[in-house]
Amino acid sequence: MSARLNFLKTLVATASVFALTAQATEFRSSDIHPDDYPTVQAVRHMGEELSKATNGKFSIKVYAKSALGQEKDTIEQTKLGALAMTRVNVAPMNNICAATMVPTMPFLFRSTEHMRKVLDGPIGEEILKDCEPQGFVGLAFYDSGARSIYTVKKPLKTLADAKGLKVRVQQSDLWVSLLEAMGANATPMPYGEVYTALKTGLVDAAENNYPSYETSRHFEVAKYYNKTEHSMAPEILLFSKKVWDTLSADDQKQIRAAAKESVVFMRKVWDEQEAKSLATVKAGGAEIVTVDKASFQAAMKPVYDKFLKDPKLQDMVKRINAVK
Repeated sequence: MSARLNFLKTLVATASVFALTAQATEFRSSDIHPDDYPTVQAVRHMGEELSKATNGKFSIKVYAKSALGQEKDTIEQTKLGALAMTRVNVAPMNNICAATMVPTMPFLFRSTEHMRKVLDGPIGEEILKDCEPQGFVGLAFYDSGARSIYTVKKPLKTLADAKGLKVRVQQSDLWVSLLEAMGANATPMPYGEVYTALKTGLVDAAENNYPSYETSRHFEVAKYYNKTEHSMAPEILLFSKKVWDTLSADDQKQIRAAAKESVVFMRKVWDEQEAKSLATVKAGGAEIVTVDKASFQAAMKPVYDKFLKDPKLQDMVKRINAVK
């Protein structure tokens, strides 16, 4: 009898474990950056906050270093629901979700403070919401710093210096046009291929922020970091609409809250990382070059004319300019 009772107890205990396991969900999230990069840390932090808030019902596992593919691949996986989340730069979303074109536009934001104020407010929410019909729930924007062009052979001080340079860009039509407006030859390629391309001379230059320039070790092969600061295009955190629609309103609310909280964490880590990266690249021999920014800005009208034909998007730019 006692053996039977023990068996029943074991059965009940096992059933309880299975029930708990069935209730707990681990969302898979992707990132192309290394484990210690601010965006990776931020999504991990979001997972910890979400786990606390839901008593372990939900957690997030971040696959860093392009473990699940480049950004284009993970965007597709997220749309299909094979991935719950992905953190990508906003640029690869330009051809999918029209409103994301606006924060990608060159020289749009006057400063980091201006960019954060815009993206934290109603305009930011409007852009995130615009992705839903395409199969993505936009949860938050993360900082991506100011992007500048770094060159292998010589510094780039004025617009004339950009003429004919082969510059790696993200796989986005807007980024191709942006560099072409500078007179450069835009060369789209995945992030993971850039180091070799710079080293072998396949490209003369690339463009990115200080932390990416440092963590990718691009500063080893492209010594001139020319402060064009042509873009503050943010990172975007996307959730699969397919997966989202299986969750309750309460669950969705908890995920949104954890995502917004992770923005505060990300910015703190980002600001620290930016300062650290700048010091590292300088120590590694990189030269920080001041440029004639006005000459670059003056060349951007064709880019705005080409990509912001929609009056709604033009109006959004005006509203962003009006944010003080």
